[in-house]
Amino acid sequence: MKAEPIAPSVSDESPDPRVQAWADMRLVRSLLIGIFIFMTMAALYFGRAFFMPVMLAFLLALTLTPIVRVLRKRGIPEVVSATLLVLLSIFVFVSAGYLLSGPVIDLINNTSTIGQQLTERLAHFQRPLAKIMDLAHQLEGLTETTQEPGVQKVAVAPSGILSSAAGNILEAGTAITIVFVLSLFLLASGTLFYEKIVQSFTSMSQKKRALRVVYDVEREISHYLLTVALINAGLGTVIGLGLWGLGMPNPLVWGAAAALLNFLPYVGALITILLVAIIALISFDTISYALLAPAIVLLCDVVEGQFVTPMVVGRRLEINAVAIFIAIAFWSWLWGFVGALMAVPLLVVIKVFCDHFEGLSHVGNFLAAQQSFVVDDETGEQDHKTAT
Repeated sequence: MKAEPIAPSVSDESPDPRVQAWADMRLVRSLLIGIFIFMTMAALYFGRAFFMPVMLAFLLALTLTPIVRVLRKRGIPEVVSATLLVLLSIFVFVSAGYLLSGPVIDLINNTSTIGQQLTERLAHFQRPLAKIMDLAHQLEGLTETTQEPGVQKVAVAPSGILSSAAGNILEAGTAITIVFVLSLFLLASGTLFYEKIVQSFTSMSQKKRALRVVYDVEREISHYLLTVALINAGLGTVIGLGLWGLGMPNPLVWGAAAALLNFLPYVGALITILLVAIIALISFDTISYALLAPAIVLLCDVVEGQFVTPMVVGRRLEINAVAIFIAIAFWSWLWGFVGALMAVPLLVVIKVFCDHFEGLSHVGNFLAAQQSFVVDDETGEQDHKTAT
């Protein structure tokens, strides 16, 4: 009996259409996510005049929300408490600007003098680098002499300085107005924002879940922002008093700078220490006494970072140092110094939001410094997950 030839297997050579369709779908999804992220970054960059004050207003409203809640339990309506808090914030902002404007302007005007005095003070430390500096000047001279003899250097003076300054002041005033007015409306609206979110869902279970997530995120972020703001204010006060006791000039400026820059973990403390060290070196007679000023700032920053903040805020909202540096670099590139100040609060917002959704737990796990928490949507309990 003659054997029939065996037909070649098609399944081994051609892929499964369902697998191919699933791979194509994942590719399209990845491309769409990439396009969405790129467009979002472009919108944030080109629309920073709108998005930056709006985000600042939301952060300010979240910071003051716990106070509004406490006052509401005491019988004070949200409109009254929100108005008083925003007016108090405006008063603090204007007073700080008025008190700090004079010393800060003097420091800016005396920048060249400060640099010359610092160079003279550290002259004996610069002797090993003298030969390198001379060589650099010789190379610079060679590059200048090798240019074409007929070519002249033309220095173009900046024009329209007054109009540019006026435009910047007007833009800053508009942004500040948007921040305070929008934060007032957000605080005075009470639970209206949450009601609108709940109304967007149909089933009762979805409404309960959305309301629970929104309240949890709002409570944790509000507590964090208010606590960190108070800690930074206390840190600036202690540093200012310590520098005032040493006889440091303009201790109010350095206390305010320490409080403001402490919103930038690691980077802000380093900048404050360097600035205080420079002013101390040109202000005091001996270098050993001048080093006491940055030593006080360093001691206060270590105590705040290692003991006070972890004890008051807790370990749950600690952020990975790598994520902090990436966020500061990204937001400073996007929105400058103001963006750098908002980088860590926005990072905390993202982390708290990711911790409430199982699908985003890997993002929250990466952002966490030690341990990540994922909230169960049904029970509301928190599952511990060790961060990698």
